Amino acid sequence: MQSPPDILKQVFLSAVDACHPRRVVPLALPPRPRGRVFVIGAGKAAGAMAAAVEEAWGDTDGGLVVTRHGHGQPLRSLQLIEARHPVPDEAGIVAGRAALDLAGSLGQGDTLLVLLSGGGSALLAAPLPPLTLADKQAVTRGLVLSGASIGEINCVRRHLSAIKGGRLAACAHPARVLTLALSDVAGDEACAIASGPTVADPSTQRDAERILLRHGIEMPDAVRQVLADPQLESVKPGDTRLATADFTIVARGADLVAAACDAAQSFRLNTLVLGVNIEGDARQVGLAHGEIARHMEPAGTPLMLLSGGELTVKVTGGGAGGPNREYLIALAQALQGHRHIWALAADTDGIDGSDAVAGGWIGPDTLDRARTAGLDLRHLADRNDSAQLFRALGQEIVTGATRTNVNDLRAILILPPG
Repeated sequence: MQSPPDILKQVFLSAVDACHPRRVVPLALPPRPRGRVFVIGAGKAAGAMAAAVEEAWGDTDGGLVVTRHGHGQPLRSLQLIEARHPVPDEAGIVAGRAALDLAGSLGQGDTLLVLLSGGGSALLAAPLPPLTLADKQAVTRGLVLSGASIGEINCVRRHLSAIKGGRLAACAHPARVLTLALSDVAGDEACAIASGPTVADPSTQRDAERILLRHGIEMPDAVRQVLADPQLESVKPGDTRLATADFTIVARGADLVAAACDAAQSFRLNTLVLGVNIEGDARQVGLAHGEIARHMEPAGTPLMLLSGGELTVKVTGGGAGGPNREYLIALAQALQGHRHIWALAADTDGIDGSDAVAGGWIGPDTLDRARTAGLDLRHLADRNDSAQLFRALGQEIVTGATRTNVNDLRAILILPPG
C-alpha cells in the first residue's frame, strides 16, 4: 500500500483532473450555431475553457477571455487578458469595457458564448458610474478580509457592476447568449457564479447594503449613491432581454467529490461524504471534522471522509495562508496526534488564499514536528499565518495553475487500528 500522504495527493489530483475543462466542456457544447459566433470568458479556468471550445468548434469570429495572471494559455481566435484576483485592477477594467462593447455590437442571428468560472467576478470588472476602480477595490478588499461568504461578496458585486447581475446578457440582446459555467459556489446558484453576468438576479440593492453593514465595511459615497438609485438595479427574473439566454453548469463541487470517491475506491478504500457544499469558518469546520474522525473506527478496510465546498477566514493577522490550511491546523489540534489519521485540504484552482499553494496535508506526527520546529499552531492561526507551518514541515500541496475551479476538496484518511 502506498503511503497515506501519497494516497491523499493522488485522490485530490485525480478529482481535479476529472473536472478539467478539456474533459467537461466538450460534453456540454451543442453543435456550433449558424451565423456569427463570439466568445467572452472570465475566470481562472476561462483560458482552458476557451481552448476546449476552439478545439471543438474551430476558430470563432472573435472575442476575449480574461483570467488570473499565470492562468492563461495560447488561443487561436480570441484575445487573452490576464488580470488581478481577488481585488480587481485596471486590466480587469479593460476586459470589462471590451466585453460590454462586444456584447453591444451583436444583433439578431449572432451567438455569444460566455464561459464562466470562479474568479470571474474580480477579473471582469465594470464599475457602475460614478464608482471608480478604487471604490471597487476598497469594498472588495474589505469583504474578503471580513470573512464574508462568496455568496455575500458576489451579491455586493452584482449591484456595483455594469456587467454582472444579468447586465452582459441584456446588453447582448437580441443575440442568442449561451453560457457554460464551472461552479465554485455552494448550491451552484447561477447568479453567484462570476456574479451572474448572463442570468437574472433575485437579490436587491438593499440586500447588498445590508451585507456591507453586517460586516462593517466602510462605504464610499459613490457606493451609497449607486445602491440608492433604483434605476441602477440589476436585471430581474422575467426581463424579456434574457429570453434568448441559456445557462449550463458543466462541472461543480458535487462532481469533484464524486470523482474523489471513485479515486479513493480505486485504492480499495471505503468512502463517506460529509457534504459537497460545506461553508463556514475554516477553524470551526476543522474542529468539527476532527471530532467526527476521532470517533470513526474502520474495521479491516481504511475509510476516507470526503467533503467539498468553500470555507472562509476572518483575517485579523498579517500572515500568509488560506482557509484550507487554517482548516488543517484546527483539524490537527482536534486530532491531537491520532495515530491512524491523515488529512488533506486543497483548492482545485491551485491557490489557497494569499499564496500560490493549493493547500496542505497533516499526519499523526504533525503536532510533534511543529513543536520540534518551535512552531505554535494556535499562534500561527491567530496571525493567519498557516503557510509558515506547512512550508516548514514540507507538507504543502503545490499544483501550479490547474486551470479549473470547482471549489475545495477535503479528505481525511482513517486506517484501521493495529
